Amino acid sequence: MKLQVSELEHGIRLIILNGKLDSSGVYAIEMDFLHHCAGESQRVLVDLSNVSYISSIGIPMLVNTAKIVARKGGKLALLSPQKNVMDVLELVGVTGIIPTYFDLLAAKQGFH
Repeated sequence: MKLQVSELEHGIRLIILNGKLDSSGVYAIEMDFLHHCAGESQRVLVDLSNVSYISSIGIPMLVNTAKIVARKGGKLALLSPQKNVMDVLELVGVTGIIPTYFDLLAAKQGFH
């Protein structure tokens, strides 16, 4: 699992995940992921388009981080999960907790 961070306009931080969000993938990036989501009023967009698999270990990382970001006045959203990843996110109810977008423009507008 790899993580890449960039800054978009309007203070939105884009975190691109690449690989599998299984136990070894989460272990590889979790501390870095949390670090990039830390702070007051963060606006974080997590691009899942290159995540081929998510396990029961990856789901809590996303949900718990989204809750931490929200408690500090920010927002975390997901972008473009692959179909198999989206199916899992829907099945376990993540999409009811974390906004999920399939278009970058719509995601950016979701932060306003």
